Amino acid sequence: MKQGDKPVHGMWTSRWAFILAATGSAVGLGNIWKFPYFAGEYGGGAFVLVYLLCIALVGVPIMVAEVMLGRKGGMSPVHTMKKLAAESKVSRRWAGIGYMGALAGFLILSFYSVIAGWTLYYIWDMAQGGFQGISAAGSLAHFEGMQANAWLMLGCHTAFMVLTMWVVARGVSRGLEKAVQVLMPLLFVLLIGLVVYASTTPGFAQGVNFMFHFDFSKLSGEAVMAALGQAFFTLSLGMGAIMVYGAYMPREVQDRRTGKTRRVSIVSTVGIIALLDTLVALGAGLVIFPVVFSNGLEPSQGPGLLFVTLPLAFGQMPAGVIVGTVFFVLVMCSALSSSISLGEPMVAWLVERGLGRPLAALAVGLTAWVIGVGTVLSFNYWKDVTFLVGTFFQNIDFLASSLMLPLGGLSIAIFAGWVMKETQARKELAMKSFGLYMVWRAVVRIVAPLAVAAVFLNALIGVLGG
Repeated sequence: MKQGDKPVHGMWTSRWAFILAATGSAVGLGNIWKFPYFAGEYGGGAFVLVYLLCIALVGVPIMVAEVMLGRKGGMSPVHTMKKLAAESKVSRRWAGIGYMGALAGFLILSFYSVIAGWTLYYIWDMAQGGFQGISAAGSLAHFEGMQANAWLMLGCHTAFMVLTMWVVARGVSRGLEKAVQVLMPLLFVLLIGLVVYASTTPGFAQGVNFMFHFDFSKLSGEAVMAALGQAFFTLSLGMGAIMVYGAYMPREVQDRRTGKTRRVSIVSTVGIIALLDTLVALGAGLVIFPVVFSNGLEPSQGPGLLFVTLPLAFGQMPAGVIVGTVFFVLVMCSALSSSISLGEPMVAWLVERGLGRPLAALAVGLTAWVIGVGTVLSFNYWKDVTFLVGTFFQNIDFLASSLMLPLGGLSIAIFAGWVMKETQARKELAMKSFGLYMVWRAVVRIVAPLAVAAVFLNALIGVLGG
């Protein structure tokens, strides 16, 4: 295995290919059902301001660090961290960051595929007019009926996993890049179209007010922690995805107008990704809440918003079949662009161990599918079987999302800020402003670790205390 600076798996063909891929990894189900609701509940525009501050002080600095480590290593997170640890003359145990990230992404993929599979079923059912004229009780019964049908959920889980790993098996340029070049523009076009439609509904003004009114009285400690947690989790940090995508990021690209090569800036690129991710979350809110309020419904958080409240709204509105189908296609695009990034770190590692990419994708996909069966059963046959923090699904979610991701993000910040040689970091980042570099270094060494530690402890206390 060649361990030079050139990626062993291929490269993104352009800076924008990386931006689309990383944005696709960041944009997921959480952007659609969590962020808009948080904004409405915790002070609207006041929450958005705090969230943007958290993105700037926590999300972006750690993402810059993770992309930097990935591009410097040029391999899977595991071998990247082994290589960088050796170059920094520190213990090879720092490779644990790579192992933990790849494993966290793999575990999240196992249950993410199950939840994302629901979107496939809802696209089909919505297109068939299955929600036309449905009542609130009927929409809830429909959702619960789907969850109770283990075979239906298993089929959707299988279809989504096959679709995900088919993309990953095709490699960086023929699979990942081609997928995001279709999925992300489609997502943005659909989102803009739905926002335009939402602006014509009676509840648009109420929806905008719900999300953007400035109510600083609601900015409690709980609201700040919600903003901090969302800022960290929304950018897919700590799960190996951004690091492995960074490994495929070119250092230089050719300017089409001048023909000259220019260096690809990690900092400005990450800034664009964070901006696009935030715009998608805000756009989703501008679609969801006007539709909800136009139909006299109450907004909710989580799966209930997507799979109970919105189908009920679509079933009561003119052109609801078309609008609802388009909406769930949008949700599916966001889910698929995230899921392929979850499987890539583990597949890349297996390829470096000697497996062909198709076989590696099959091994990862099949193993994640088997673990996902436990999540499927957690909603029906095993729903009353609980241990530690809850059902099988809740335990896997807690392990990966509440423990491994924050610890991974914390470790990345510490390694980039305290362990990696400063000369290497400065060379890889190549910031034109030394002052900006010093700000990043101070944030990634002190502010970001403290903030992520707070997210970790808050999640731990929340789950164990609840």
